[in-house]
Amino acid sequence: MNMAIQEKPFHVAIIGSGIGGLALAIGLLRQNVPYTIYESAPQYSVVGAGVGLGPNALRAMDMLEPKFKALYDEISTGNVTPGKDHVIFDTLLAKPGFGLDEGWGDHIGAPIYDRTSAHRKDLLDIMTSLIPIETVKFNKKATSVKQIGGKVQVTFEDGEVVVSDAVVGADGGNRGVTRPAVLGERYPDEVLPTYSGKYVYRSIVPTEQAEAILGKGMAGDSKIFLGPVRHFLSYPISHGKEANVIAFVFENKEWNEKQWTKEVSREEMIADFKGYVDDRLIKLLDWAKPIQWSLHHHLKTSTYFNGNICIIGDAAHSSLPHQAANAGQALEDSLILSHVLGLVQSPEDLSKAFQVFDSIRRPRAQKVVETSAECGIVYVLGDPEAGADRQKVVGNLNQRWLWIWEHDLSADLRKAGEEFAKLIASSKQ
Repeated sequence: MNMAIQEKPFHVAIIGSGIGGLALAIGLLRQNVPYTIYESAPQYSVVGAGVGLGPNALRAMDMLEPKFKALYDEISTGNVTPGKDHVIFDTLLAKPGFGLDEGWGDHIGAPIYDRTSAHRKDLLDIMTSLIPIETVKFNKKATSVKQIGGKVQVTFEDGEVVVSDAVVGADGGNRGVTRPAVLGERYPDEVLPTYSGKYVYRSIVPTEQAEAILGKGMAGDSKIFLGPVRHFLSYPISHGKEANVIAFVFENKEWNEKQWTKEVSREEMIADFKGYVDDRLIKLLDWAKPIQWSLHHHLKTSTYFNGNICIIGDAAHSSLPHQAANAGQALEDSLILSHVLGLVQSPEDLSKAFQVFDSIRRPRAQKVVETSAECGIVYVLGDPEAGADRQKVVGNLNQRWLWIWEHDLSADLRKAGEEFAKLIASSKQ
C-alpha cells in the first residue's frame, strides 16, 4: 500500500501496468486515493511500437496531470511536412503506383486535430516517471479475483493473497483475470474477445531508409495505403527519426492459435503481400520480425463493474486500432474513474463509484469499438456505401473521428459528480 497518502479510507488494487493502469495511478495520486499496481512482468514492458493520440486523449492527459501532457509534448512527433499539422494521414492505395494516377492522396483530418504520435516505450517512460516506484509490485501475476465480505481478494501465481477494498482491472483483453470476474457469472458469453479476421505485422523503419524506398516526402508524414484484403499504415515516431509501419492482412478466417501471436517464416510473411501490394511496401517489412499479431475486440460488454471490481482499457473494451482511439479511451477511463473515486468517502460507496463510471464511459467506449470495426471495412474498400470510390471513402473518413475528438470531458466529470451525489443521497433515505 502507498503509505504516503492516506486521506481516503480505502485502498485500490490495480491489476496491470499498461497505459490504462498507469494513467489511473496518475489520477489517483492527484485524488489522494491509496493504490498499488500489480504487474505480472518483472519490469515495465511494452507491446507494440507506436501510439497515436487525438485531441480528446490529449485533453484527458492534461486533466489527469498537467505534467503528463507537458512531458508528452516533449516526446511526441507530428508530420514532417509544413502545413500538415492537422492531417491524421494521407489516403493512398496499396496497389502498385499507390493510386496516384487515379487522384488518390487526399488529406484526412480536421482543424481541431493536431497530428501527434510517439513511441510507446517513450510514452510509458514518462508515465512511470510520475508514479512512485514503491506503489508498484512486479512479478505479480494474478490468478484469481474474488469478492469476499465487502472486500476483494486477489490471489497471485506465487501464492500471495492480497485483500483490497476494490480492484481495477487493467490487465488487457486476453487471458486477464478481472474481465471474467466482472462478466463471468452474469454474461459468460461476453468474457472472451472476438477475432476480427485480421492480423498484422509490425515494422519500425529508419526514416531515411523509408524515404529511399517509398520516395521523397512519403515517409515523414502519416500515410494509409488502402486495398482489398491488404492495407498498410505508416506514421512517424521518435521525433521523426523512425516510421512505424503496420501491415494488415484481412483473411476473415478463424484464429486457431492459443496465443494472440504466431511466429512464421520470413517467406510466409512476404507471401502474405506479394501480388497484393506495391513492392515498395513489402520492402518496408525488411525491418519486421515475421510475427503475426492477431486483432481481437470486445464487440459487446454489458457492464464494466461487478460490486467492487471494475475494468478499464482493453480489459473493458478491446478495440481494433483503425481509429487510433484505444489509448485515448484508456486515458478517458482513467480520468473519469480517478475523479469519481476521489469523491468516495467510505469503502461502502466504492461500488456506487464504479456504477457511475460504467454509466458514463461504457456507451462511448463501446461505440468506439463498433465504429473502429466499421472503419476497418472502409480501409479494405469494403464499405457498402463508399466501396472503392475515392470521394466517398475520403468523405467517410473525414467525418469519422469528429465525435471522438470533440467530446466534452469536462461535462463527463460534472455528470459523474452529479450522478454519484444522487446515488449517495438515495442510499441515505
